[in-house]
Amino acid sequence: MRQTIQYQIIQDTIQKMHGHPTAEDVYQEIHKEYPNISKATVYRNLHQLADNKKINQVLIPDSPERFDTILPKHYHFKCKKCGDIFDVNIDYLSEINDTVQNAYGFQIDDHDIIFKGICPKCQNGKELQH
Repeated sequence: MRQTIQYQIIQDTIQKMHGHPTAEDVYQEIHKEYPNISKATVYRNLHQLADNKKINQVLIPDSPERFDTILPKHYHFKCKKCGDIFDVNIDYLSEINDTVQNAYGFQIDDHDIIFKGICPKCQNGKELQH
């Protein structure tokens, strides 16, 4: 696959960002230094990076799609108060796939688990102002 300069800029930018940025977050970060790169180019290249397994696309209900540079399978937590997304570093439970497949006959390829609740920052009344 031919990698464009824009592809490399977008890959380098997302690798430097922390957390789970949205495509808009990545675009805003890139736009500071490269104002001529279009939003469509950023979105297209983020999806290409995900298709090429360079980053992960994180789909969370009631939230814009996000991107993650941590590649091994892992779970996420979404704070219902501030909306932040956090990594949950517990063992990936691949045996759940077999359990569900055996119980229901579905062909399971993968699963995602999103934990929801209140993060420690918000529990202590230090929620972020959005």
